[in-house]
Amino acid sequence: MPGSFSYACKDYPGMEDCPGKVVAATEDEVWKLMELHAVVAHGEDPSAWSEEDRAELAKLIKAE
Repeated sequence: MPGSFSYACKDYPGMEDCPGKVVAATEDEVWKLMELHAVVAHGEDPSAWSEEDRAELAKLIKAE
């Protein structure tokens, strides 16, 4: 079992210049932090993300 999970915003296509990265104990916590980052740093509304967007994001969450 991994010790933590992470997501780096720069790994998402078009976000290569963003230094944002989140690390948390669970994937659920990473998702919450990713959504908060999207709101604060990019002015996005995570509730508007499509299932395709979420599937792409899920691929970028890494077990550490």
